[in-house]
Amino acid sequence: MTDSIGSFGTLVDTRLRVLTWNLWWRFGPWEARRPAIAAVLARLDADVICLQEVWDDGEVNFAVELADALGYHHVYGSRLELDGVHFGNAILSRWPITNSEVLPLPAEEDVDERRTCVRADINGPRGALQVFNTHLNWRFDQSATRQDQVEAICKFIETSKPPEGRPVAPILCGDFNADPDSDEIRMLNGLAATPVPKLVFHDAWVVAGQASASSTTGATWTNDNPYAQLDLEPDRRIDYIFVGWPKAGGVGHVTHTTVECLEPVDKVVASDHLGLLAELRY
Repeated sequence: MTDSIGSFGTLVDTRLRVLTWNLWWRFGPWEARRPAIAAVLARLDADVICLQEVWDDGEVNFAVELADALGYHHVYGSRLELDGVHFGNAILSRWPITNSEVLPLPAEEDVDERRTCVRADINGPRGALQVFNTHLNWRFDQSATRQDQVEAICKFIETSKPPEGRPVAPILCGDFNADPDSDEIRMLNGLAATPVPKLVFHDAWVVAGQASASSTTGATWTNDNPYAQLDLEPDRRIDYIFVGWPKAGGVGHVTHTTVECLEPVDKVVASDHLGLLAELRY
């Protein structure tokens, strides 16, 4: 234990490591990227891992493959198939997942990318965790759709709350395809009207972002990545870890956040996105 701070009491010293990372489905040199992704996950050693664009071809589910390699539990959700291969979100956990649910996200028919938000109820050693992982519509002109999706996610988080409450604030991760000053992100951090009263999140990079070898600015889509360069887009911070207000002992308080996953493995960069790794009091 450390010093006491205000109404939080004595702050806990122990930590929870959370990673979010978009794996770029089976695009690019995906077969070479497959072992590189596994190696990066093993090196980072996060307790909870939220992954987007995870493939399942009917014979191999990449979420299962990665979870098995780490000795982790997992949950996977998908509503989209591309050329017969599923494209979805996964949560991997060092500790047992006791329950899960997949929420279909709303979108008008002409812009429906069949997105989801996946929830995992995790039986952690110092209190139960509810972790949510999502991937919103990607196009620059679809902020209105992403705002509807954020509203649906917030209502999902609120209705998922156990009757006895949460010992740890909800954790929401994902590829939001939106910059920090967009309306859809501002809805989450209280800078715009919130979809659910009192449901407001801290942005892990804003709270405790630290320069790393992968990024000094927090950008997770960056032209330092050889795959991202091909799209001729500006560097952007579009992948997030959001955490609700800290609980007693400061549980849920973000203490350290870095951008990771740019360093090649056997000369292979693992994905077009970089990953975001946060440490929380837990």
